[in-house]
Amino acid sequence: MAYALGFVIAVAIGLTGVGAGTLTTPLLIMALSVPARIAVGTSLIFGAVVKIITSPVYMARGQVHWRTLFYMLAGGIPGVLIGVFLLHGVDGKVITGIIGATIVTVAVFNLVRPAPEHRHDKTKWLAFIALPIGAEVGFSSAGAGALGALSLLSLTQLPAAAVVGTDLVFGLVVSTIGGGVNAAAGTVDKAILMQLLAGGVPGALVGAYFAGKLPSKPLKMGLSVAMALLGANLVYRGFLQ
Repeated sequence: MAYALGFVIAVAIGLTGVGAGTLTTPLLIMALSVPARIAVGTSLIFGAVVKIITSPVYMARGQVHWRTLFYMLAGGIPGVLIGVFLLHGVDGKVITGIIGATIVTVAVFNLVRPAPEHRHDKTKWLAFIALPIGAEVGFSSAGAGALGALSLLSLTQLPAAAVVGTDLVFGLVVSTIGGGVNAAAGTVDKAILMQLLAGGVPGALVGAYFAGKLPSKPLKMGLSVAMALLGANLVYRGFLQ
């Protein structure tokens, strides 16, 4: 099961830049019964490895805006450290519910986020916006893709491809840091991680190959609906069950 999950999620990440935490974490909890705290740590490392494979495609195409990325990381790096610290001080069932609520929010943003034609360049504000996004990634492994892209769309004048590429590298860095801290703390299921990666590495290559060749909007819409359903299920498990 983990092999198939890794492949499908990695293809989604390669195609759309979305799905590392918002799909992996809930599926680990629901399909494989992984405890929430362990699922977050495992998901962060899996997402980082997949993005290491897919990010060079966007870099080679010149679709990563490095100045913008610097501002995002200025807030995102301290944010993810704060999020990981909070993760280790909260009850597991509460973590499950919060992850679910986060994923539903991310899915809704992904469905309704605006794509304004005339945008003013407010890139410097990204450092402040990326702080809570980084914290959310560290706590739940979710948010870097959809929330990061929403911030880039709202505050910069980058074209759509550069938004995806820049956000993908941002997610790579914060996932690597968050995953590394979790690995050091022992909150990673290494056996499941290896199975995810066995399916995820070829999936990432497939997604990277087809990136830009398939219409991304319908794919993102479908992913967002799936994420909303997964998140709602986790909210029920964490707060209502």
